[in-house]
Amino acid sequence: MRAVPGYFSSTAGIQIAIQTGADASDEDLQFFQQLGVEWAMVGIRDAKLHTLDFYKHLVQRFGDHGLKIYRIANHGVHNVPEITLNLPGRDQKIEEFKQFIRNLGAAGVYYNTYAHMANGIWSSAPTQGRGGMMARRLDLNNAIGRWIDETYTGELTHGRLYSEEELWDNYTYLIRQIAPVAEEAGVRIGIHPDDPPVYALGGVPRCMFGNFAGYQKAMTIADSPNIGVCLCVGCWLEGGTVGMGVGVTDAIKHFAAQNQLFKVHFRNVSNPMPAPWTETLIDNGYQDMHAVMRALREVNFDGCIIPDHIPAMLGGPRVGTAYSIAYMRALVQAVNNEMG
Repeated sequence: MRAVPGYFSSTAGIQIAIQTGADASDEDLQFFQQLGVEWAMVGIRDAKLHTLDFYKHLVQRFGDHGLKIYRIANHGVHNVPEITLNLPGRDQKIEEFKQFIRNLGAAGVYYNTYAHMANGIWSSAPTQGRGGMMARRLDLNNAIGRWIDETYTGELTHGRLYSEEELWDNYTYLIRQIAPVAEEAGVRIGIHPDDPPVYALGGVPRCMFGNFAGYQKAMTIADSPNIGVCLCVGCWLEGGTVGMGVGVTDAIKHFAAQNQLFKVHFRNVSNPMPAPWTETLIDNGYQDMHAVMRALREVNFDGCIIPDHIPAMLGGPRVGTAYSIAYMRALVQAVNNEMG
């Protein structure tokens, strides 16, 4: 991994980033400055804009507002059924993924989050949280999967049952092609947990990135310093200590010790499965998030943490964003003070 200031350096420490889109307005970027964040995760929905020139344009535009880009999101190579299930078009998708990674490195963006789900993120109807804010909920008995414009329902979302062995073979086929490209481009890839983890959905097991043992095996297969973990605290809490195999703070300590912890999604939920759960604000779930932040400080985590899946508060999306960023900044300051 090439040395890049602010990217996994030995002195930067825990860094807070914002999520936004490529169409962020100048006012949006000013708002992020006001929050005191220095990094941005930028999503691009228009497939035609996934070019090296546009990536360079984004880096320049955000840089003019004092923001560095940590990650560019490309939904065309994220949660790809063709890759996960070996469907027609798999090799074309892998080649698209390779070129995306090369373009990131050439644009000076040295991290990417990748998720390896075949039938999307599963949820039930939203529910009201504290004070009437609207939040995502999951009841395993009444849920559907969604990803971009696709909806997945029923016991067999892709026509048949898939075995764990098939999924491992498909992951191995991908990762042994993409890891050398990532190493050459100087880009680290953090693999996101399945959401929700643990349980098979729509006939597709969630065996690789739905529990701790699966992650360990997947990292061994990859055998690359550029393949690691985007640890979504919320997903880990959805599965719970029993379902995931270890608690979230132990997962942080393990992956950090292996130099595999690249990025953290800092969110909370009401309780673990199998009971229905609801996403909450950071301070209102079952996990003590101070303990999570302290674990990150104890392992000298050097990378970005982001608020994620923020429940909808009165006043529009900036309210929940500001609340979350402020809470995270306070926790970072607290653990830095505690650890000297």
